This record gives sequence, structure tokens and C-alpha cells, in this order.
Amino acid sequence: MTTAARRAAVRAILKRREVATQEELRTLLARAGHAVTQATLSRDLAHLDARRTHRGYQLPSEAAPAPDPLHAMGALVQSIDHNGQLVVIHTTAGAASAIASALDSARLPEVIGTVAGDDTIFVAPARGTTAARVVHALRRRMET
Repeated sequence: MTTAARRAAVRAILKRREVATQEELRTLLARAGHAVTQATLSRDLAHLDARRTHRGYQLPSEAAPAPDPLHAMGALVQSIDHNGQLVVIHTTAGAASAIASALDSARLPEVIGTVAGDDTIFVAPARGTTAARVVHALRRRMET
């Protein structure tokens, strides 16, 4: 029994049914021919990035998606507009650098970069992308 085979078995079980505890998962693995210790199973679950939720253990694709930081910061955005070349985002006082950092981290294909002040962000559209398209993408992600 290889580590890869055992982890594939864990993945298959978690995709097939809800598993509430590690002990239940150990029993199911043993029935499938993979006897493991609790410590090994814990390491396998961590490696697979499985999370325990109110429904039991779930793999990342089955767990609730992580919140979008841009969406969460949308409440700090007062307006998003453009002049045909450059996009300007007005924010509440002091929020521009955090929002610009989140925009840069998101690596949106429409955005080449940002420059932030205290309450204003200049957003440079990527080559071949119109400023209007950037505004539309940002509004959709931030729901402003």
C-alpha cells in the first residue's frame, strides 16, 4: 500500500459519502484494505487539505469557497469610473492602499497595476483591455 494509493482511497471515500469522524474514516479505509493509524490519517487529511465542517470531512472543492477579498472590500468603494484610458476608484478615507493591494494580489487579467493614495486608486488596464471593460470587471467583483 503506497501513500498515494491510500490518499486516493481517502479522497474517493470523502467524495462518495459524508464522514463525520476520523474513526469512521479509518473504519471505511480498513474495509477498503488500507489499515492506518489515527496519526497517519490526520497527516493524510492535512495533505489533502480536507476540512471538518458541520457535515463532516470535506475536500476543498466540496467545502464552501473562500470569500473573495475584493468582494469583501466593496463596501469601502465609493465609485469606480474611467476616462477612456485610466480607471479611478474612490474609496473611504484610508482604504485605498488596502484595496489596491488586494487588486494587485488578485492578478486580474484586465489589470496591469495600481497606484494608491489615501482614498483614490488609479488602475492601469492591461494591454488590449479597455478601461470600460476594467470598470465592468471591478464592479462585478466588488458589487458596487
